[in-house]
Amino acid sequence: MAASELYTKFARVWIPDPEEVWKSAELLKDYKPGDKVLLLHLEEGKDLEYHLDPKTKELPHLRNPDILVGENDLTALSYLHEPAVLHNLRVRFIDSKLIYTYCGIVLVAINPYEQLPIYGEDIINAYSGQNMGDMDPHIFAVAEEAYKQMARDERNQSIIVSGESGAGKTVSAKYAMRYFATVSGSASEANVEEKVLASNPIMESIGNAKTTRNDNSSRFGKYIEIGFDKRYRIIGANMRTYLLEKSRVVFQAEEERNYHIFYQLCASAKLPEFKMLRLGNADNFNYTKQGGSPAIEGVDDAKEMAHTRQACTLLGISESHQMGIFRILAGILHLGNVGFTSRDADSCTIPPKHEPLCIFCDLMGVDYEEMCHWLCHRKLATATETYIKPISKLQATNARDALAKHIYAKLFNWIVDNVNQALHSAVKQHSFIGVLDIYGFETFEINSFEQFCINYANEKLQQQFNMHVFKLEQEEYMKEQIPWTLIDFYDNQPCINLIESKLGILDLLDEECKMPKGTDDTWAQKLYNTHLNKCALFEKPRLSNKAFIIQHFADKVEYQCEGFLEKNKDTVFEEQIKVLKSSKFKMLPELFQDDEKAISPTSATSSGRTPLTRTPAKPTKGRPGQMAKEHKKTVGHQFRNSLHLLMETLNATTPHYVRCIKPNDFKFPFTFDEKRAVQQLRACGVLETIRISAAGFPSRWTYQEFFSRYRVLMKQKDVLSDRKQTCKNVLEKLILDKDKYQFGKTKIFFRAGQVAYLEKLRADKLRAACIRIQKTIRGWLLRKKYLRMRKAAITVQRYVRGYQARCYAKFLRRTKAATIIQKYWRMYVVHRRYKIRRAATIVLQSYLRGFLARNRYRKILREHKAVIIQKRVRGWLARTHYKRSMRAIIYLQCCFRRMMAKRELKKLKIEARSVERYKKLHIGMENKIMQLQRKVDEQNKDYKCLMEKLTNLEGIYNSETEKLRSDLERLQLSEEEAKVATGRVLSLQEEIAKLRKDLEQTRSEKKCIEEHADRYKQETEQLVSNLKEENTLLKQEKEALNHRIVQQAKEMTETMEKKLVEETKQLELDLNDERLRYQNLLNEFSRLEERYDDLKEEMTLMVHVPKPGHKRTDSTHSSNESEYTFSSEIAEMEDIPSRTEEPSEKKVPLDMSLFLKLQKRVTELEQEKQVMQDELDRKEEQVLRSKAKEEERPQIRGAELEYESLKRQELESENKKLKNELNELRKALSEKSAPEVTAPGAPAYRVLMEQLTSVSEELDVRKEEVLILRSQLVSQKEAIQPKNTMTDSTILLEDVQKMKDKGEIAQAYIGLKETNRLLESQLQSQKRSHENEAEALRGEIQSLKEENNRQQQLLAQNLQLPPEARIEASLQHEITRLTNENLYFEELYADDPKKYQSYRISLYKRMIDLMEQLEKQDKTVRKLKKQLKVFAKKIGELEVGQMENISPGQIIDEPIRPVNIPRKEKDFQGMLEYKKEDEQKLVKNLILELKPRGVAVNLIPGLPAYILFMCVRHADYLNDDQKVRSLLTSTINSIKKVLKKRGDDFETVSFWLSNTCRFLHCLKQYSGEEGFMKHNTSRQNEHCLTNFDLAEYRQVLSDLAIQIYQQLVRVLENILQPMIVSGMLEHETIQGVSGVKPTGLRKRTSSIADEGTYTLDSILRQLNSFHSVMCQHGMDPELIKQVVKQMFYIIGAITLNNLLLRKDMCSWSKGMQIRYNVSQLEEWLRDKNLMNSGAKETLEPLIQAAQLLQVKKKTDDDAEAICSMCNALTTAQIVKVLNLYTPVNEFEERVSVSFIRTIQMRLRDRKDSPQLLMDAKHIFPVTFPFNPSSLALETIQIPASLGLGFISRV
Repeated sequence: MAASELYTKFARVWIPDPEEVWKSAELLKDYKPGDKVLLLHLEEGKDLEYHLDPKTKELPHLRNPDILVGENDLTALSYLHEPAVLHNLRVRFIDSKLIYTYCGIVLVAINPYEQLPIYGEDIINAYSGQNMGDMDPHIFAVAEEAYKQMARDERNQSIIVSGESGAGKTVSAKYAMRYFATVSGSASEANVEEKVLASNPIMESIGNAKTTRNDNSSRFGKYIEIGFDKRYRIIGANMRTYLLEKSRVVFQAEEERNYHIFYQLCASAKLPEFKMLRLGNADNFNYTKQGGSPAIEGVDDAKEMAHTRQACTLLGISESHQMGIFRILAGILHLGNVGFTSRDADSCTIPPKHEPLCIFCDLMGVDYEEMCHWLCHRKLATATETYIKPISKLQATNARDALAKHIYAKLFNWIVDNVNQALHSAVKQHSFIGVLDIYGFETFEINSFEQFCINYANEKLQQQFNMHVFKLEQEEYMKEQIPWTLIDFYDNQPCINLIESKLGILDLLDEECKMPKGTDDTWAQKLYNTHLNKCALFEKPRLSNKAFIIQHFADKVEYQCEGFLEKNKDTVFEEQIKVLKSSKFKMLPELFQDDEKAISPTSATSSGRTPLTRTPAKPTKGRPGQMAKEHKKTVGHQFRNSLHLLMETLNATTPHYVRCIKPNDFKFPFTFDEKRAVQQLRACGVLETIRISAAGFPSRWTYQEFFSRYRVLMKQKDVLSDRKQTCKNVLEKLILDKDKYQFGKTKIFFRAGQVAYLEKLRADKLRAACIRIQKTIRGWLLRKKYLRMRKAAITVQRYVRGYQARCYAKFLRRTKAATIIQKYWRMYVVHRRYKIRRAATIVLQSYLRGFLARNRYRKILREHKAVIIQKRVRGWLARTHYKRSMRAIIYLQCCFRRMMAKRELKKLKIEARSVERYKKLHIGMENKIMQLQRKVDEQNKDYKCLMEKLTNLEGIYNSETEKLRSDLERLQLSEEEAKVATGRVLSLQEEIAKLRKDLEQTRSEKKCIEEHADRYKQETEQLVSNLKEENTLLKQEKEALNHRIVQQAKEMTETMEKKLVEETKQLELDLNDERLRYQNLLNEFSRLEERYDDLKEEMTLMVHVPKPGHKRTDSTHSSNESEYTFSSEIAEMEDIPSRTEEPSEKKVPLDMSLFLKLQKRVTELEQEKQVMQDELDRKEEQVLRSKAKEEERPQIRGAELEYESLKRQELESENKKLKNELNELRKALSEKSAPEVTAPGAPAYRVLMEQLTSVSEELDVRKEEVLILRSQLVSQKEAIQPKNTMTDSTILLEDVQKMKDKGEIAQAYIGLKETNRLLESQLQSQKRSHENEAEALRGEIQSLKEENNRQQQLLAQNLQLPPEARIEASLQHEITRLTNENLYFEELYADDPKKYQSYRISLYKRMIDLMEQLEKQDKTVRKLKKQLKVFAKKIGELEVGQMENISPGQIIDEPIRPVNIPRKEKDFQGMLEYKKEDEQKLVKNLILELKPRGVAVNLIPGLPAYILFMCVRHADYLNDDQKVRSLLTSTINSIKKVLKKRGDDFETVSFWLSNTCRFLHCLKQYSGEEGFMKHNTSRQNEHCLTNFDLAEYRQVLSDLAIQIYQQLVRVLENILQPMIVSGMLEHETIQGVSGVKPTGLRKRTSSIADEGTYTLDSILRQLNSFHSVMCQHGMDPELIKQVVKQMFYIIGAITLNNLLLRKDMCSWSKGMQIRYNVSQLEEWLRDKNLMNSGAKETLEPLIQAAQLLQVKKKTDDDAEAICSMCNALTTAQIVKVLNLYTPVNEFEERVSVSFIRTIQMRLRDRKDSPQLLMDAKHIFPVTFPFNPSSLALETIQIPASLGLGFISRV
């Protein structure tokens, strides 16, 4: 199909744009050949007429279909051109936030200027082992491809990272090296990978600086070779550097900085070790303040300095060398501050004692005067003489700067050499991967020598890149057997020849540098004369004679000739270098050692960059003349040589390309500047790659992919069984021009645009099919809708008509009923109205009549009351007037009398004053007074006469008065009677008035009461109504409250249940975390154990001759596990380090047994500690109780002590008797027994002697206890007596001192006598009681003697009884004895209840002690009983042997089997017996050489576990702890050996996991613990272990089971991992749903491994295989569920991780495929009855991811639904899936950026992990629920196939 035919209406094209570079538009009409104008519609809504170029008539570039936009590989685009590439990169970078994109063999990396979470270790693990095209583009994918090709092709690899400054080259190279360090690891323990990564901070500090384009710009190029050994592990590295920018040391442009190390030094100047450097702020130094930007935002130079020093230490640079480096760097800073003063135009001087120069000389250790002299002078040498010439100030400044640059370059070389030495490995390097971090193409406003060298290097790299791309294309075509046609591509060899050929630019530059008077101008003229108008790539600027232009592959660059010669010469004064070489500072001369030798291409330039190569470890020697010749090499020549060496290295490796793009110049995150991007794409060769691909057949499809994608374009008859022929037939029909495609061996190759044409045909076919489907479905839907509506209408009509009829009948019934109701209602209303009116009339009449009567009564009453009031008022007025008149008269009288009295008083006062005055004036008037006295006397006489007369008159008057008084009394009586009558009348009147008043008041009150009653009645009615309303409201509120309470109760219950569930889940999570932590530690322990075993094996292999000496045997096992063996165990622990030196196989059992014994000893010590603490508390309580008793009963103490002493003596005598009897028994036994059996060495003799000695030891112990008790009792008796006497005496003395009166003393004496009598009586009573007690004790002694005799008789009888009846008889006897004793003491102490109570208490204590002793004796008896049985058997064997004269050797070969077999066959005990020497044979046959498949198929599940447990049971029955320990230890170690040897075999691991769990369950089931015996039968309970507690070994077996489970999971993962991605994601389970998209060059054959294609059926078959094997092995169902859950988690995690890292898998159709595959897995779970195993829940993240791919993703409601649905996915995973979502068909739509932001906003509060990928290595903590077996041990038969004939059933 012709290209012009694609320019139809609605076709989209790209047109140039000055702002956006390319702009999208849509054709408004079809293009016809010959049209000069295209009518276009722009995306912003404008119409445009686009004029075609009349000369070329080239049509605008077509735009790719939307489904191809955003592809991982740019070569997968149908239209390969610049706008398509630019748009694809922009969509991926801006919309999908993807910074990596493939472009054929090139990885394009765009700097996001933001930290992204895509470089973690989980991402590294995800890319490890994956093919390059399988995952999304990433720097890790390139690194993995290089690593894989190195291992597969045995060829060295190179990763070439290039780009502009600030594009991210250094970071990309750093991540590539981190990937190699993480994936490969190191071959030694020196952590070489850490050293390789540690070289980055050092090189960044001395080689990186801040520029206007980048805060951490690399100012040099470097090539790092990472060396690998034969196992492809890192062993070392080597670094080569190129073109260091030395001019930055002395000059920085605005807003730029010097190298980071200077600012780091200044920031750390306050450190004590840096004080000698005399540094300060960076603004104080000329070399660090020129840029005016000493700080970088977000960077702490002091912290960076610490990181740099740490990296130096890690790389082995000592502290002294580090300080030397810092001294030299500080000296450079101080050298920059050295100033010069001009003396004249040709000379200058330095001020005397110039401080910066003094500091420089002190730091460098050079002479001040000498350095000062040579900074201002230079030496000129001629053929005959040498001159010293002063230099000008400008020349001196340039010489100073040249010296500083030279010193820095030498220091840079020295550091690189030391880093290489630190990274060098003594192991031979097998292969290497080189990482080249080199500058990209540069063009500035002013370009000089540095840019010329950089662009020259990029020309060479571009040539190599073009040749490599061309070579790959050619190989691809040849491989597919396609005719090879020459592709015309840009060859930059002419440009390279212009630079490096003979008479080229570099050759002319070197020639001009040799000229004595050569200048930049003369060199420019030579260039014009040589190349102008002769070479098309060389041009001269129009307005300049000091510049030239070169047409590079990327762009034209104008170079300024000024400075070229000076930078190429590398001018440094030799005298200054000699001064530095003579330094006392040892490190400084080391920097200039290369100047004395042949200078390699690593020498420095003066003002440009330093081309550096790898420094040889041992420099070669040469002749002086040759050295002088090579010393004259220019910088250009050196750089050309180093570049040729680099190209040779790259050509000898397989290159991988990473092109870094800087998206904008402002460092804005995720901002894309199209202009800057296009410039870099043109410069870095990406577009050239596209052009080469587009020139041939860029689109490539495999036949299967083509068939799957374009099956819709085929008819059924076109589909053949041969896919290749089918594709050929279809293409011949679809594309008529056969030149547009080629059929290869495995692929179809298409020209550019043909895939877009096929996509158009496919879209048209699908659109037509969709229209037909829509038409049919819409018709069917409408027909269904019509029929449904018609049926509904008929139904509605029927129901409506029936409803209307029913309504009419109802209306008629209601009308008739209404008429009747109206009749009766009207009658009722009229009658009721009449009654109401009649009642109202009667009420009105009664009220009216009553009202009139009441008015009449009120009127009469009012008139009567008015009369009374008038009467009372008139009387009151008269009385008031009378009282007022009387009051006035009395008042007047009083006033008058008062006036008269006042006058009299006044007169008297005057007289008194006049007498006194008279006395004063007339003191001598006594005569007159006497006269007056006489007169007074006379008057007195007259007075007496008158008094006599008066008395007579008084008598007469008194008589008359008596008469008058009687009359007056009579009158008063009558008056009082009248007053009483008057008062009575008045009181009656008042009472009447009062009664009337009360009557009125009562009436008014009655009325008020009636009114109040009415009001109260109304209020009551109102209140009742209100209360009823309130009651109803309250009822409603009550119901509401009840409902609310019920709801709240439900809510509270639900919340509590939720909280309970959450807390339970949290506890379960915590428990699982603890289990996981423990199991991880266990896994780590097993890993370290395996590593230790490997190291031990390596040591044994390395040491061929073993050390002489005796191997120590394991002597840690003892037959008695008592507390006395602890010291020996400690000694064994001390011996362990010495034993580890000897390669002994018994070390692991030793450690395990010691560990178990120590653990058991710790528990015993804890128990003993607790017992001792309890005993101490009990003793303290007894002491307190005894003190209280002593205070209460001090008198009884003596009797008790005497009783205890007697009892003690009796016990001693009894012990002596028993001892004597035992000795006699020993003698009798020795005399009666046979001499053979009772010989000193006989087993029976030893057993009995051991028993007797143990009994005697126990008697001795009891004797010691008696002695201790005796001493304690004596001390207590002695302590009690003086205490009492002393207290009594002190009390008596105090009393005597108090008695001072004789009477008191006499009374005291009488009282004392009475007290003495009382004490004597008490003493006599005590004496009698003592005698009675003594008699009782004598009787008790007699009874004890009788009891002793009886005990001896019983002992003799018991010895004759069988062992089983002895215990019962002794117990029966003890019970009888205690009962008799109890009855005796009860009768004895019947009269004294206190004594009886104390006796009972002592009896209880004694019983408790006896019970404890009985338990101990029972244990001892059981142990001795079993030992007796064993030795009885041996004695019987010896007797039989002696009788039959059988030799000891035959006895050992044929033990008691012939005798015991007939008896044991009757009733087996479920035990297996084997000899100690057969243990290794048992372990070998049962574990090491057992074939799981045969055992699983033919025998019962868990048979080895049952056999091992039955052997353990027999060892337990024999009470042989060493045998038990040895067997268990050998079993555990053998299982570990089997798993280590065949650990990758699923059947083996599953088999031993099942048997280990069964063995563990058997140890629990038969342990004798009640919790494990619930489901046992009585027979099984009889089989429980009796002597040993194997709880510690159960823990060891549990740990072993955990290790086996983890190994099983690893085996599962290794088997399933290759199947999961292919079966779950890539394979189309539902055919035709997901169309395959073009994949580009990334799916090349070099990256695809030859392996079968797995499907979902493969996974299901593998799951079935796993399940059947586990079931055959008898694995516990709960354990199978846990294994299945882990398998499903691995499937879900790996599938989801790959989905998150593969953009091509994130589509709607792939979501459907995943959901279908998950449903198949769920169906498998249902078939196996494993739905409750928790496996389905592990797939929930994958299910939600598949649903996320299928749901709508447009509106806010969709966002809300997604947020609520995807609760098992993290925010990062949801956003990642949405970003990666890619439509496969045109009918799907991309997810908008705004929708993704909406999702992010809604999920911002969700607290989840920021990790993107799931941890596929996570292993759930495993548990082993107890699962008892119903199998009876005695019924188990041992098959002969196991080879266990040496063991026998017991």
